[in-house]
Amino acid sequence: MDCCAPEVKLAPTDNKIPRVALIGQPNTGKSMLYNRITGASAYVGNWPGITVSLSNARVKLGGREVEFVDLPGIYDLEGFSDDETVVANFLKAYPVDLVIVVVNASQIDRQILMPLQVRLLGLPAVVMLNMADEARKAGIEIDPAALSARLGVPVHLISAKYGHGFADAMVSVSAALDGRAGTKPVFANYESLRGTLMTEETLAETLHGAVAYPHEPPKTITDRLDRWLLHPILGLPIFFAVMLGVFYIVWSIGLPSQDWVGAVTDWIQSSILEPVLSLGPSWLQNFVINGIWLGVATVASFVPLIMLFFFCMAVVEDSGYLSRAAYLMDTWMRRLGLDGRAFVMQMMGFGCNVPALMGTRVMRSRPLRLLSMLIIPFSLCSARLAVFVFIISAVFSPVQGPLVLFSLYVISFVAAFLAAAIFSRSKQFKSTEPFVLELPPYRVPTLRQVWLRGFGELREFLHRATSFIILGTMGVWFLTNFPVDAEGLDTWGGQIGRFLQPVMAPIGIDPYLTLALIFGFIAKEVVIGSLATIYAMSAGLVAQHIATTVSPAAAYSFCLFCLLYTPCLTTVATAKAESRSWGFMFFSLAISLVYAWLVAFVFYQSALLLGFK
Repeated sequence: MDCCAPEVKLAPTDNKIPRVALIGQPNTGKSMLYNRITGASAYVGNWPGITVSLSNARVKLGGREVEFVDLPGIYDLEGFSDDETVVANFLKAYPVDLVIVVVNASQIDRQILMPLQVRLLGLPAVVMLNMADEARKAGIEIDPAALSARLGVPVHLISAKYGHGFADAMVSVSAALDGRAGTKPVFANYESLRGTLMTEETLAETLHGAVAYPHEPPKTITDRLDRWLLHPILGLPIFFAVMLGVFYIVWSIGLPSQDWVGAVTDWIQSSILEPVLSLGPSWLQNFVINGIWLGVATVASFVPLIMLFFFCMAVVEDSGYLSRAAYLMDTWMRRLGLDGRAFVMQMMGFGCNVPALMGTRVMRSRPLRLLSMLIIPFSLCSARLAVFVFIISAVFSPVQGPLVLFSLYVISFVAAFLAAAIFSRSKQFKSTEPFVLELPPYRVPTLRQVWLRGFGELREFLHRATSFIILGTMGVWFLTNFPVDAEGLDTWGGQIGRFLQPVMAPIGIDPYLTLALIFGFIAKEVVIGSLATIYAMSAGLVAQHIATTVSPAAAYSFCLFCLLYTPCLTTVATAKAESRSWGFMFFSLAISLVYAWLVAFVFYQSALLLGFK
């Protein structure tokens, strides 16, 4: 799923295009299979609860156009969580020609319920036992023909990750659609499902004779790694060491890439834009160069760094390691009124806060959802990462840089946990919902997975950049160039910055940085672009100017405020949509703004008292 879920446009119910829905429990590789079928780049990760809205695409299959719809992962078709409701509402409102039920072959005893429920719904289906390679390594033997006879639908052993068995399975899907030619698509019959009692004996009888388990499960690399990575004492230090390593990689490899991109954008400006614009009026050159180009070029210089960060996070996530982090954090999170899922969603927020907020749909308890949604915007998202790298690289030494950046990552957790500890005491946020998390085996992500994830996140970053950065920098240019003949703090933007100085000066933020933060409310990427516009300089010159005018204490205070203050407009809109409450939205906005100022104030004033400037 893309960072900000696109609007899903489904074919009308009388359309002749066949519709195939993908259904399965979380972490069965359903979205990975969807990507392989459609060539799309739905969000794929090695933990439960990734897909929380619908993704759809039309592709050619067997000489016909077919619409495939990827539904959220759910544990029970009769469940009541928000994501389970999404699936139920879809199947009631939109008829389907076929359902692909994706089952984790290594957990078939716990997931056979889903194919049986689909059959009771009266939906034509094909069952795909994914991760068949992992089942074989675990010594599990499955007879797909015998299981097909029990279920009354085709059953295939596949590996969506490597493509094993995929071609034959898709031939079966095409054949099933051929067999339904001329037949109307089917609505789910939930009355039939509710009228049938599904017992453990029923599930066992379905698998008897078709699935054989080893007498003693073989020892796996997962077991050996978990001895250390899930260690009650060493587990969390190892996790934070891994994340520190990620930031070191991003800093040491990604930061030099800015110079390469900067050289290209400088050449475009000097060799193309300026000669062409010199033929027109001076105000047009000023507007295009300072109002649009410098902001866009500054953000563009961070594209390689952001992409590297996404690639690194894709490796960590898809390996299955973050599920372990959630498990390790669960005991601590429960003391704060949360559970391990909230930690998972906060980790998702490092890419973008939007899917993390949507991911809270896996929680049935509304108080738990609201508390999780309250702290998720404190995650150090990719847009803030670009801002921090820019400021830190300008003010701090190359040796200090990665440590300073990592400290902000740690503070994002501490700030979220502190807020949760405070607000969990309120009745509005109290919850007793149990936490159940499946720990998947460790997996080596394929290059295709890492590329799809990294490129998908980058594409969304660029989409936000092109839609918000240009508008934001144009707004900054307007405020810093009017009234005509005014300069510096006498412009409208300067006047706004001076007006807010009684509030911002105690936290070490000058009028120019204040104006950048105001426009950062649109999108945090705008902060970097607006700095280039405010100072009317290229990224390199802005960095030099900040290095000489902003102290390390003030720079860190600025980063703290940017980390915790009001999230971007897209995040705010998502919080409103997911909470279904204007009151909660405004409450979260007020809390983040006050919280950011207090944290920055305590740090900056303490630094001054200790003699740091």
